[in-house]
Order: sequence, then structure tokens, then C-alpha cells
Amino acid sequence: MDTVYLIIVLAPLLAAAIAGLFGRQIGRIGAHSVTILAVGLSFVLSAVVFYQHVFNGVPVYNETVYTWMFTDGLHFEIGFLVDNLTALMMLVVTFVSLMVHVYTIGYMADDPGYQRFFAYISLFTFAMLMLVMANNFLQLFFGWEAVGLVSYLLIGFWYKRPTATYANMKAFIVNRVGDFGFLIGIATLVFYAGSLNYTEVFAEAEAMRDAVITIWPGWTFGLLDLALIFLFIGAMGKSAQVPLHVWLPDSMEGPTPISALIHAATMVTAGIFMVARMSPLYEYSVAALSFILVIGAITAFFMGLIGLVQNDIKRVVAYSTLSQLGYMTVALGASAYAAAVFHLMTHAFFKALLFLAAGSVIIAMHHLQDMRAMGGLRRYMPVTYATALIGSLALIGFPFFSGFFSKDAIIEAVGYSQTPGATFAYWLVLLGVFVTALYTFRMFFLVFHGEERFDQAHKYMPDHGDDHHDENGDEHHHDHGPLKPKESPWVVTVPLVLLAIPSVVAGYFIGPILFGDFFADSLFVLEEQDVLAQKGKGYTGVLAFVLHGLMLPAFWLAMAGLVSAWYLYIRRPDLPGVIAHRLRLGVRILEAKYGFDTFNDRVLAGGSRRLGHWLWRYGDVFAIDGVLVNGTARSVGWIAARARSIQTGFLYHYAFVMIIGLLVLIFAFVI
Repeated sequence: MDTVYLIIVLAPLLAAAIAGLFGRQIGRIGAHSVTILAVGLSFVLSAVVFYQHVFNGVPVYNETVYTWMFTDGLHFEIGFLVDNLTALMMLVVTFVSLMVHVYTIGYMADDPGYQRFFAYISLFTFAMLMLVMANNFLQLFFGWEAVGLVSYLLIGFWYKRPTATYANMKAFIVNRVGDFGFLIGIATLVFYAGSLNYTEVFAEAEAMRDAVITIWPGWTFGLLDLALIFLFIGAMGKSAQVPLHVWLPDSMEGPTPISALIHAATMVTAGIFMVARMSPLYEYSVAALSFILVIGAITAFFMGLIGLVQNDIKRVVAYSTLSQLGYMTVALGASAYAAAVFHLMTHAFFKALLFLAAGSVIIAMHHLQDMRAMGGLRRYMPVTYATALIGSLALIGFPFFSGFFSKDAIIEAVGYSQTPGATFAYWLVLLGVFVTALYTFRMFFLVFHGEERFDQAHKYMPDHGDDHHDENGDEHHHDHGPLKPKESPWVVTVPLVLLAIPSVVAGYFIGPILFGDFFADSLFVLEEQDVLAQKGKGYTGVLAFVLHGLMLPAFWLAMAGLVSAWYLYIRRPDLPGVIAHRLRLGVRILEAKYGFDTFNDRVLAGGSRRLGHWLWRYGDVFAIDGVLVNGTARSVGWIAARARSIQTGFLYHYAFVMIIGLLVLIFAFVI
């Protein structure tokens, strides 16, 4: 199996190198062929690994592949830990990546950076696989930073567009903040446990629970609490939790295929996976779990509200991702790690589907993204319409769709939780169900139903558009005349259909994944905190779970959100404007995204620039250049000038000075 694991990881890396370094030689067909074949091979082998581990009972694989360095008792190694959790993540990552690769052939067909884009997304797959397959903190950190780097490259793919360079720098800087905390957390654990290996660090969990650390005199903290909170700060950056969420909506500046890959299978899922993998540590820190629970609940509800006022189709889906990541985070804080991973899996399928469906709409609308210029597209795009409907129903948790099973499990698990903050989190995630259904079907109805508003496209094209660029990266806003939407080509619609299938059926595996022993060797939960075990006591099958869910408030809130969206945007499309006018203060707050961007731009970034300017002016120019460097030079020059004035060259001047000096000495020592 060693060779299989290496092929799964290295095939996308090799393909990325070929497409990136030899793209001009192999051409477009060569670039997409080599990367799709490599990722397809990784997917097939990942499916084999999943089958072997889940159905054939292959034991957990935890071995070192390569020892890089040994110093001061620490082994710096590359190694793989492959269990059911890893196998599931490998399957999800490679499948979604494969669909994105195929989809990209149609979406990026006219883009001059075609080969470069395929190289990047293949490299992205490699980085995420390295992260999820790691058995030690060194490799975890490598994968962690690698996905951050590639996301930076992909968000700023059209690097000559100012908004794209702003977005990728924003993502890079915000993640540096999170990664600083992540590194502190790793260093704290390694310092105490004396090892980078997961198994050896996990073995010290109970001992670390009682250990304390003094940051400064009089301030003592639990070592494990502090380390795990810092680890989660890293996850807040990668998985876009408040207040480190601000980069994710702006990541929409990248091409749509990468939006799907970032939001569904890579980058943002890294934080969720990491906390789940660290469950043997987090279970012993109530403070860390409570912190995670509250942050996730705030993200789930309040980020969903912003989706209600977005007009860009991709940004609506982006804020949906923020909200759904909040649900996963809440599950982690409630010790329902399996529910978090289960929702990660189902969400990967239907969120990739929604993003790619949005991209299909954008293609049909000549790269227009504003929903105010759409409407009635169901008549022109039947495949995109049907798959987008499936993705939307899965997202809101409609019965028998995958999101219904995973989201309901999270809400009920939080209801059972005794972790501090659980009641607060429960009400927010419950109310978030209504918000999710409202913004999801607001988007769906505005895009696919109602009157056609194509004649208004010219109003929104200049400011909104996932435009393609020429060789120099310059934007082109083509005047296509009257818009005539049509269904996308098969390389776009086939991935939509293939993603729609698991968006429906993935939820039916809820029994073994949540209430069985699927994660028995992967996740650790203390008996007194096992909320899924309490929920599982009444589980008798999928149909019974659905019937039970129909009686819960989450289902009725979802239906209320769906009906409200229908009434507001189909039955009475005049009402949203009236409501927005009456609630204009609230709308302005949501449009301002609660002021996070303003605060970051004006206070943090602006303040940093002002501080830097002040330090440059008074530290560099005045103190260093003015006082130390130039001041020293001027002082030496002044002294030298004065010294030169007494060097006249006349003998009687020197004789006079000698006589005066002799008299001074006589006066001092004789008299």
C-alpha cells in the first residue's frame, strides 16, 4: 500500500510540474489531459483505499515514508496516517477536484492562462492530500501552508486586475494571522510532548490537561487549553471563522472553478479536518471546545444574514459557505466530530455543485454575475436548472437530500451538548436554518424564475463580471448585444450531473458514519461528552430519521424560509424593496458586512500604514539618518572644522601655545 499512497499524492504534483513548466510545449490539450489523468488516477486509487479500509477491514496505516532530519530528540519526517477519516477525505478531495478539472475545460476555454490554471489546481490537490494524509505536525504544517500558497496564486490568477491582487493579498495576510497562532499551538504541544508525531502527542493528552504554563508573572493558563485555542486560531483563518472570515468572500475574484475547489474540498475544509483529527486532544479541553462552539455559532448565523443582501451570484454562495462552515465548527465544539466531518462531506458535494452551476449561469450570461439582470433561465438551461435545484434543496436541508441528514444531526447534537455556550449556539444554528433557506431560494428564484431581465445587463456588466483576460491580463467587457442564454457545453454539465448524485445520496450513509463504528479508530470522544451516542440511541434507520426530522423545528423553519422566498421574489416581487426601505439601517449594516472590512482597511491596515510612516519619519529619517548617521557625520565635521582653525602653520603660534601650556603645568603642580 506504500506505493499506492505515494502515487495518490505525487501524481497531481507531477502533473502540475508538467503543465506548469512545459505548458507551451504540450499545449492546452496536453495540459488538461495530463492533470485530469493524474487526478483521475488519484481518485480511483483513493476509492480503492476507501473500499479496502471501510469494507475489507484493512488496519490503520501509520508509517514514516521519509526522515528529513533528526535533531535534539525530534524526528522531522514525512509520513502517512491512513484510517477511515483520511480515506473519506481523500475520496472527497480527489472526486471534487476531478469534477473541477473537467469543468475547467469548458469554463476557461478562452483564457490565455489555461495551462497555468490547470497546473495550479493540480498542485492544490497535491497540497490538500499531503495535509489530510499527514501523521505528524511537520507534514500537517507543510500541507497547511501549501494550500494557503496555492489559494493565493489562484485567487489572484488574473493578477493584473486590481481587485484580484487586493483579494489574494487579503487572503494571504489574514491567513498569516491565523497561521501564527497555529504555529504557536504546534510549538506548545511539541515542547511539552517532545515529539511531532500525532500518536505520541495524543498519548500525552491527559497529562497535558493538568499542566499549566505561566505567560508572565501572575498569569497562569492551562497548557492544553492555550495550545488548542491557538491551534483553532489557525483553523479560524483557513476555515474562515469570525473574525478571520473576511478573505473568503473576496476569493470570488478568482475564476469560478477555483471558487468551487476552495469552498468545497480544499483550504476551508482544512481547519475542520484538523480539529477533528486532534479530537484526542480537544476532548480534554472544555475551554477550547466552548470557544469553538461560540465562534462557530456566530459565524453560522450572522454570515448567513449577509447573504440576504448580496446581488452577485457567486458571493451569495460564498456567504453560504461561511455559514455552513460555522455549522461544522459548532459540531466540533459540541464534540460531535463525526457530524462535522459528515457535513463536510455532504457540503463538499452540494457546494461544489452550486458553485459550478453558478459558473454555468455566468457562462450563459456572458460572464455577468449580477442576479438583478437574470431571471427566467430555467427555459434556456434545463440541466443547470435541475442540478442547481438539487444543490439548493440539499443546502437548505430538504428531506431526503444529503444536507437534511448532516445539518439536522448537527442541530440535534448541539441540543444535547452540555458544553458552555451550547444553548446560545443551538438557537443561532436553528434560526440559521430559516436564513439559509431564504437566501438560497432568493438566489434560485432570481436566477431561474420570474421575468427575464436580460435587457438590464448593461447596467451591471462594468462592475460585475468574471471576465476573461488577454495575454497581458487586461480585462475585456465584450458587447454581445442582446443576451441570448443557452445551456453550457457537456464538459460543464457532466460534472454538474455527477455532483448532483452524491448531493442526494450521500446523506443515506448517516447510520454507519454517525451512529456506527466508522470513525472508531479515527475520532476520540469522552463518554460523558458523546452527544452523538445520545442521539444514536433512537436511530432505527434512514426513513425513521427523516420522519423524525419532519417533526422538528429545523424542518419547518427551512420550509418557512423557502415559502418566504417564493412569496417575496415570485408572488410579490415588489415587497423586498419596501422591506429594505423600512429596514434600511439593518440593510446598510449587512451591506457593510458589519464593518469588518472597514475596520480592517481603516484601523488595522490603515493604522499599520500610519504607524509605519511614523516609524519611518521619526525612527528612520530623524533618529537613524538624522541623529545617528548624518548627525555623527556633522558632529565630526564640526569638530574637524574647529580643530583646523588652530592649525595655522606659524611657528610663533605653536611656541606661544607651548609657553602657555608650560605655565599651566607649573601652576598646577608647583604652585
